[in-house]
Amino acid sequence: MLFNSYVFLLAFLPAALVLHGLVARAAPKWRLPLLVLLSSVFYGWWDLRFVPLLGGSILVNWLVARAFGRRPLAWLIPAAIAGNLALLGLFKYADFLADLANRIPGLDAPRLGLALPLGISFFTFHHIMYLADLRAGRAPSFGLVKYALYISFFPQVLAGPLVRWSEIMHQFEERPYARPDAAERFGRGLILLALGLAKKVFLGDPLAAYVNPVFQAAAQGKAIALGEAWQATLGFTFQIYFDFSGYTDMALGIALMFGLVLPQNFDVPYRATSLQDFWRRWHMTLSRFLRDYLYIPLGGNRHGLPRQVGALFATMALGGLWHGAGLTFLAWGALHGAGLGAGLLTRRAGRRIPAPLGWLMTGLFVALTWVLFRATSFDAALAIYRGLLGFTPGVSEFKWRAIAVAGLVATVGPTAWNAVHRLPPRRSLALAVALLFVLVLLKIGDDANYEFIYFQF
Repeated sequence: MLFNSYVFLLAFLPAALVLHGLVARAAPKWRLPLLVLLSSVFYGWWDLRFVPLLGGSILVNWLVARAFGRRPLAWLIPAAIAGNLALLGLFKYADFLADLANRIPGLDAPRLGLALPLGISFFTFHHIMYLADLRAGRAPSFGLVKYALYISFFPQVLAGPLVRWSEIMHQFEERPYARPDAAERFGRGLILLALGLAKKVFLGDPLAAYVNPVFQAAAQGKAIALGEAWQATLGFTFQIYFDFSGYTDMALGIALMFGLVLPQNFDVPYRATSLQDFWRRWHMTLSRFLRDYLYIPLGGNRHGLPRQVGALFATMALGGLWHGAGLTFLAWGALHGAGLGAGLLTRRAGRRIPAPLGWLMTGLFVALTWVLFRATSFDAALAIYRGLLGFTPGVSEFKWRAIAVAGLVATVGPTAWNAVHRLPPRRSLALAVALLFVLVLLKIGDDANYEFIYFQF
């Protein structure tokens, strides 16, 4: 079920909160099993076939961790990580690899046509973070219920944020409604949920009408005029931000209502003055995962400049491929890796780019590379790029109003998390949030309800 759906907002979430509140007060030892059950219901709502996959993945990885705790064999954790990646590869990349192989004359690799389980990229990375830290001696052993909740907690299981075990496991022991600030935390969580919904419904979704028809036309081989190309490029730049950061705000808010604090995932990324700064602000939990579990193991900055540049490029290229099984995603990640390498070389050369120019260059680079991320093929992306450069004849209208509003909100800030925690508790604030929530519900019922973009990854 979608966070922006009536079944979630008016049925599942209220019922889950009531059950959780009753159990937390009357039988606290059953609170965590209840959250695991609720997370299973939430995940199974999409497709019951994949609940055993998620449950089996949790059980196998937990058994591996237990076995390693009893007898720390050197090969056990690497084998488990390889198994997790193989499972991800089977569902997400098998057909992609088959298509690549079939480009070789004489080969006829079969396509499996497997449905992609929602959230598999995210819960696979959660397994890897825990297992890697367990092998390094940083993580202790946990019971099955705690580990299952860490992997499957429903606000973040489908699209993050990527939560380290050390950020949340200790919170499972708390009695959230016994805290003196329990009511305030619940209220701030509700505000975050409302703001996240508003970002998605009022800012992100309207841009789909600016973006989707143009990219669909490009995919069909049609010529894209200058105005259309810039409209679609800038529209998607802000659409993906409000769609994904809105989801994150909702996830953080829902978790807070259940007494759990998840890490922030966005920090006004379109205010960045360099590409390095952008990746410190955009999808922050993925950025640190790539840094700690890929970039540093590849050598990081410990083995000289050439190795560091190569590690940056490889990390970002693989990060691009993680987003989607397609060469356009690989190219998107590779371009960001090359851009980060160029920034590193510029800093090492002692050259400094003025902040306004750095902001303009970073924003233009990010927007232009989003074309590859959104396009269904290189041909479609090339059609957009031709239009952006004015190489396509014809004139088209540039719809700018929704883009201008979205751009202003995205760059001026602050983040929803910071805003919510600065707001003093007042009746007027409660009334404003209630009104906003009603307006969101009316908008959801009136318009097309778009799935979150990152659900496809």
